[in-house]
Amino acid sequence: MSGRVHTKRRPDAPAGFFEAEAAGLAWLADAGGAAVVRVVSVEPGRIDLEALELTRPTERHARAFGAALAATHDAGAAAFGVPPKGYPGPTFIGNQELPTRPEGWAEWGAFYAEARVLPYARRAAERGHLGGAELRLVEQACERIAVGDLDDDEPPARIHGDLWNGNLQWTPDGAVLIDPAASGGHRETDLAMLALFGCPFLAAVYAAYDEAHALRPGFEERIALHQLHPLAVHAASHGTSYAAPLVAAAQGVLDLP
Repeated sequence: MSGRVHTKRRPDAPAGFFEAEAAGLAWLADAGGAAVVRVVSVEPGRIDLEALELTRPTERHARAFGAALAATHDAGAAAFGVPPKGYPGPTFIGNQELPTRPEGWAEWGAFYAEARVLPYARRAAERGHLGGAELRLVEQACERIAVGDLDDDEPPARIHGDLWNGNLQWTPDGAVLIDPAASGGHRETDLAMLALFGCPFLAAVYAAYDEAHALRPGFEERIALHQLHPLAVHAASHGTSYAAPLVAAAQGVLDLP
């Protein structure tokens, strides 16, 4: 531990904004898998975190993170879409609210379409970031997802939920998770998000993860499926530049066998 504190403030933060971050970090830490930044204190509009000493990533640390992330996921969740245990919500991804509910969803496909893709895709369309024909294609992909056509036997995993490379900090002791949008979800969603914006030594992360908890065959072909969520979130919040990638991912879902 560095002993130094990194403070994040947001006077206009919606109710529960930093409290959700703290709850997610605590829930992920309780899994005993991947390292998580320590919360020093939290209050409305402010969170104090342990300041991390950053360094360059290494393949050794990437492999260790892959195995540790598998352990975090394997700690599980009560259902798909549940918030961190003991936290009533709301939860957030970036600045947008993230739908969760205490009882969760029994089936992954219904949860993923209803609570992770469609709200953001429709928000993107309302804001003019996604055209009508583009939204219809995303909705068609979600129709396939919602009926369970792509469900599997995977139990609900304890996922970070916003695992792009910026939320994976590399320290001298290894990778540390920050800024989660934690909930019960599918473990492949975290792995697919790592691929979306690039992650150092990603192949090593995947290899070590697979050794710790084997991925189902065809994971690479399903990456587009699990990237629908972050792409829809970004289309809603960052503009038209994410429309084409979102539509391409939706077409990839429709093309899955």
